[in-house]
Amino acid sequence: MREIPRRFEILVVPQHAEGHDLAHLTEVAIRSAVVEATGETGASGYPRYAGSGMVADIDPETRTVEALLVDGFELDYGLSARVVVPRDEQADRPRTPEPDD
Repeated sequence: MREIPRRFEILVVPQHAEGHDLAHLTEVAIRSAVVEATGETGASGYPRYAGSGMVADIDPETRTVEALLVDGFELDYGLSARVVVPRDEQADRPRTPEPDD
């Protein structure tokens, strides 16, 4: 099994924004937070991450949010959560060459 990431950024976005690229999701996010692994396993069985008022169980393999509380509450209908690499870490990652490079 791969190493579990220590940090993720969670973007809370309107559901109509699903399927768009990262730049668009970042623009339309109504809230975002960088969350860090707590070392605990959530009720969902996935690692728990917390930070800036958000507590989430995240599948690190698929980056799926399995459970999420924002300021102690579940998301309202019409909102969804997306997991991305924190913006400050995106610039540090080496670029993966495209097949045409």
